[in-house]
Amino acid sequence: MWPFMRQLVAMAATPLVRSKSKMTAAVPSLLKVSDTLHNRRRFTEGEVAAYVGVSGDRNPVHMDDAFARDVGGFEHGRVVHGMLVASLFPALIAAHFPGAVYARQTLKFVAPVYVGEEVLVEVEALTIRATTTTKYIVRFATKCFTGGDGVSSLAIDGEAMVVLPSLHLKVDN
Repeated sequence: MWPFMRQLVAMAATPLVRSKSKMTAAVPSLLKVSDTLHNRRRFTEGEVAAYVGVSGDRNPVHMDDAFARDVGGFEHGRVVHGMLVASLFPALIAAHFPGAVYARQTLKFVAPVYVGEEVLVEVEALTIRATTTTKYIVRFATKCFTGGDGVSSLAIDGEAMVVLPSLHLKVDN
C-alpha cells in the first residue's frame, strides 16, 4: 500500500471528534424512509495536507491562511477541500451498512468549512426500492452543517443513490 494511502486509512479510522454516529429511529431496526444518520467531525491541518498529497489540489485557499483571507475572501482562513468534507457521506453510510455501494452523488457547496471547524454530517433516507437481486436502492438526502457557536449553517447539500446489501442497521456498541 502506498504511504499516503496508509495515512488516509489511518485518518478515516481515527476521527478527531470521537462521537458515534446516531440514528433517530429506534435501534436495532431496519432502515426506513425518513430515518437519519449523523456524525460530527473536525478536519485537522495534517488531514488537509494529506488530501493535498493524494488529490494534487494545491489551491492556496486550502494551504495559506493569508491567501485564503485576502484573495479567497474566507474570513477565517484556510478552508477544507469540499470533496474531502463530502467524503463523510459515503463513510457514514458504509459504517452502518457494510458492503454499501455508492452509485451517485450530487453536491452543492453552500458555505466553507474551515480547518479545525466542527461539522455535522447527516444523511436521511428519502426513498427505498427493493431490487430483484435482494439488494436495495436507497436515495439519501446528504447535508453537512457547520456551527460550533450553536448556530447551524448549511455547508453542503446534495443527494446520494446507494445500493445496500441489506436494510439491517449495523450498530456500534
